[in-house]
Amino acid sequence: MKTLTSPQVMQRQSRRWLREGRRVVLVPTMGALHEGHLSLIRRARKRAGEEGLVVVSIYVNPTQFNDPKDLKAYPRTLKADQQLCRAEGVDAVFAPETLYPEGASVEISENELALSLEGEHRPGHFAGVMTVVAKLFHLVQPTEAVFGEKDFQQAAVIRRMIRDLDFPVRLILGPTVRESDGLAMSSRNVRLKGRLREQAAVLPAALRLAKEFGDGPVANLKRRLKRLMEAQPDVSVDYIEVVDAESFRPVRKAMRGTRLLLAAQVGPVRLIDNTGL
Repeated sequence: MKTLTSPQVMQRQSRRWLREGRRVVLVPTMGALHEGHLSLIRRARKRAGEEGLVVVSIYVNPTQFNDPKDLKAYPRTLKADQQLCRAEGVDAVFAPETLYPEGASVEISENELALSLEGEHRPGHFAGVMTVVAKLFHLVQPTEAVFGEKDFQQAAVIRRMIRDLDFPVRLILGPTVRESDGLAMSSRNVRLKGRLREQAAVLPAALRLAKEFGDGPVANLKRRLKRLMEAQPDVSVDYIEVVDAESFRPVRKAMRGTRLLLAAQVGPVRLIDNTGL
């Protein structure tokens, strides 16, 4: 397994693979790998096949953090991540120190899907995500890229970027991997200790309640979920919304083809999750 740290070296390598006709599948991550990431790597390995290549990028992207404290607290475990990648048969890890030249002033924005939910609560977040993913696509030149369903809005925004900017990349979405109590696996979960970890289980409980709600007014569902979640003393809801899964426009009635997305603070840790209804 190669570990590449220079964007220029990564791009030269990807051009050689392209000339050789190799299939390249990219798994973009910010490191602190867990079983959720590993499931995406395994999916990438199957997509690449025996002759193809799997590249895992590990880069804590500063431009998608709107809270400097959150950026500073984000776990960085490169050596352990490299060992996990090697065990999963990854061909190359791309772990640059930075992807932005001094004075970088260009970013990519999306003006429909990225305006609500995470886009509203984390200004600039999706511009940072799209810009770094576009850079990774240029540097790695993958045939396919594998993202996780937990970041459902992010995946939709990236899919729109691929479509509108004609990237020759197919987006593959892997299902959310969960802990035994249903909490979605996340690199942030390591910061949940003791009672905070116990209270975090209210997020998957809210998803289960939503799936049992059936067809009905969204306003009623949102009130029930907010009461359930904020009954926990250290949980504060950022948003609960039901949207059309394609357009991300809010809907008044939960039904097939709609998606519930929610975000909440559990103590100092912000968590997101979603489910189809």
